[in-house]
Amino acid sequence: MRIAVMSDIHGNLWALDAVLADITRRNVDVTVNLGDILSGPLLPAETAERLMALGLPTIRGNHERQVLEHDPARMGASDLWAHQHIAPAQRGWIASLPASMRLQDDVLMVHGTPGSDLVYWMETVDPAGQRAASYAEVLERAGDAQASLILCGHTHVPRSVLLDDGRLVVNPGSVGLQAYDDVLPYPHKAENGTPHARYAVVERTAGGWTVEQYAVAYDWNAAAEVAQRHGRPDWAFALLTGRMS
Repeated sequence: MRIAVMSDIHGNLWALDAVLADITRRNVDVTVNLGDILSGPLLPAETAERLMALGLPTIRGNHERQVLEHDPARMGASDLWAHQHIAPAQRGWIASLPASMRLQDDVLMVHGTPGSDLVYWMETVDPAGQRAASYAEVLERAGDAQASLILCGHTHVPRSVLLDDGRLVVNPGSVGLQAYDDVLPYPHKAENGTPHARYAVVERTAGGWTVEQYAVAYDWNAAAEVAQRHGRPDWAFALLTGRMS
């Protein structure tokens, strides 16, 4: 079985279309979406329409929850843009998405960790900033989740860790945004260093699961121009460079 894994599209329809086109060359059996689909100053409605038509196995991320549940007066700019620019049918679609899903009995899809859509799994934030999580930290966050393959997103950083008990945890990185910063729990930033859209393909073989990570070129200039036009020069820089200004 070959699974294409996407996450963290963030309304970047240009990146999504490039990734979907690349996936068609990979002879996969199914494509899955791990959430954080629309939030951002790009094309949330158009991105929703594209995905709704495809009907992929999809879970919600923390940003879907925030767009639906938070008071607009207290939303961040990215969630507010999505909140203001999606139609009722699109809102109903994200409201219908589960927080987690089993693709098969031993394949689990989550956004952050099995217990939270906000906790970083394979990265850790401390007063010095963001760093790769230690093996012990990754293992602790896995808890007792029963699956040979666990797919997660949220941090936008492509990474996989094989636990000693045989569980493989895979983050495909972000389709739509290759750098961001945050102030919680401490100021930190994630940077992939190039603007390429990221996704992964995992395959079940006789020897267990294998992982291929992909970086795909797309028209990031067009995406950055829209972000700039919508008042988000920070996003424009991140989209063009994969770094924070």
